[in-house]
Amino acid sequence: QVQLVESGGGLVQPGGSLRLSCAASGSILDIYGMGWYRQAPGKQREFLAHISSGEHTTYANSVKGRFTISRDDAKNMVYLQLNSLKPEDTAVYYCTANIRPEGLTTRGYWGQGTQVTVSS
Repeated sequence: QVQLVESGGGLVQPGGSLRLSCAASGSILDIYGMGWYRQAPGKQREFLAHISSGEHTTYANSVKGRFTISRDDAKNMVYLQLNSLKPEDTAVYYCTANIRPEGLTTRGYWGQGTQVTVSS
């Protein structure tokens, strides 16, 4: 069974940095696009960044220049470097990936989320 597990969240002061990680595990044949979203209390889930299998990246305007997405296909990992954090970045951060498992069709998977809190 394919799983995505995020890590690296926590409490950070405004202006600080965090690096989120997301590990894909299970019987995986291939991983295509990978991305990050976030959801703040009372708000809809928001797209942050996407990285294709060819490592083409796309960012939401709200995080462009502050967040950086990357991937390590040898480890089935995707990362999100968060810099210059603001209180409004406080949210649960989710990773997602289009994965082709062994014996199954390709579909999207989501992690369980990791909390990022930006506060002094």
